[in-house]
Amino acid sequence: MMKKHISPRTIEKEFGGTLGATCIPVFLPLIVLYLLSVCRSPAANVLQWPPVLPHTAQLWDPLCPVILLGWMALQTFLYLLPLGKVSEGLVLRDGSRLKYPINGFHALCIVVLLLALLLCLGMPLGYLFELMLPLAVCAIGMSFLLSLYLYIRSFWAPNHALSLGGNTGNPLYDSFMGRELNPRIGNFDLKYFCELRPGLIGWVVINLGMLMKEVELRDYPSLAMILVNCFQLLYVADALWNEEAVLTTMDIVHDGFGFMLAFGDLAWVPFTYSLQALFLVVHPQSLSALGATAIILLNGIGYFVFRKSNSQKNQFRRDPTHPSVAKLETIATATGKRLLVSGWWGLVRHPNYLGDLLMGLAWSLPCGFSHIVPFFYIAYFTVLLIHREARDEKHCRAKYGLAWDTYCQRVPYRIFPYLY
Repeated sequence: MMKKHISPRTIEKEFGGTLGATCIPVFLPLIVLYLLSVCRSPAANVLQWPPVLPHTAQLWDPLCPVILLGWMALQTFLYLLPLGKVSEGLVLRDGSRLKYPINGFHALCIVVLLLALLLCLGMPLGYLFELMLPLAVCAIGMSFLLSLYLYIRSFWAPNHALSLGGNTGNPLYDSFMGRELNPRIGNFDLKYFCELRPGLIGWVVINLGMLMKEVELRDYPSLAMILVNCFQLLYVADALWNEEAVLTTMDIVHDGFGFMLAFGDLAWVPFTYSLQALFLVVHPQSLSALGATAIILLNGIGYFVFRKSNSQKNQFRRDPTHPSVAKLETIATATGKRLLVSGWWGLVRHPNYLGDLLMGLAWSLPCGFSHIVPFFYIAYFTVLLIHREARDEKHCRAKYGLAWDTYCQRVPYRIFPYLY
C-alpha cells in the first residue's frame, strides 16, 4: 500500500497567534502608508501630532494598477525565459525535489537595460515620486488578493504539500502564515517568484526614480542619493547573483506562502526599503568627503562580512570536502549533518545577520541625523533579524537536539560578538 504523507495540524502558533494574524495585516499596511507620507512631508517627523495623513485623493491613481500589473507581467515573462540554469530545492516530505530557474540576475540586467533605453527616450521616471502612495496602495491590495487566492487554492493541495506552520484550521491565522508550502501553477512557483523578483527589483527601480526626481529638482543627484542607490543596488544584485542560496532559507523551506510573505515581498520591501531615497528627494543632505569615505568603508565591511559568511555556509552545504571549508571544525548531529563551529560561523551563530545590519546602518547614514525616519530600516531590520534568529534557534534545537546545545556552548553569541 502506498504510504500517505499527512501534514499534521499546527499546534504552536507564531507572531502572536490569531490576534497577531488579525492585527498585523491591518497595522503594517497603515505603517507603510504613514512612513511614505512622513518622508514626503516638510517636517518628516514620525512623532508629529496631529500625524501626517494623506488626503484620500492621494491614495489612488488609475495609472498605478496598470503600472503594477505591467510590472508583474514583465517579471513573469523574465522568470519564464530559458536563461541561466535550473536547480533543485531541498527534499520535501514526500521525497520529491522541486526545480527552480536561476535567472534572477538576468532579469535584473534586462530591467536595467530597459530602464536605460526608456530614460534615453525621455520617460519621466521621476514621476514615481508622485505615485509612491497610490502604488503602495495597489501593492497592498494585490497582497491581500494574492493571499486570499493562496488560502482558497490550498484546500485542493495534497496533505504533504501543506506547511507545518500554517495548518491550524483557523482561517485568519492560516491565511496569514500560508497553508501551502510551495504553491505552483504548473512549474511556476508563486512563492519563489515573489521572493526575489517583483519587490526586490522594484526597489531598485523606485530608488532610481527618486534619483531622477532629484535631478529634476536640483539638476544633479546628490552624493548621498548616489551612495544610497549604489549600496542598495549592490545588495539586490548580490541577492540575485546568489539566487540559488535562497532555496535553503527559512522562507522557502519552512514558511508557507500566505499574507506574511506576500505582503512582505510585494509591498513592504519595495516601499519601506526605499525610504532613504524618498527622504533625500524632499530633505537633501550634503556629505563631506571624509563622511562619505567612512560610510563607504562601513558598507564595505558589512558587505564583506555578509558575503564571506554566506559563501562559506553555502560552500559547506554544497561540498564539505572543498579545500576552502574542509579544514573547518564541525560538530556531528544525529541527522547526519554537521554544524560549523569555526571560521565565520564560529564567531557568532549568524555572522551574515551582522553584515546585514552594518550595511543597513550605512544606507541610513547618508540621510544625516536631523530626522529619525531614515533610520526606520535599521531599527526594523534589527528587530526582524533578532526575531528570525529566535525562530531559527527553535527549529534547530528541535532538529539537532543535544548537538545544538553543544554548538551553542561553543558559539555563545548569536549576532553581535561579545554583546548578543
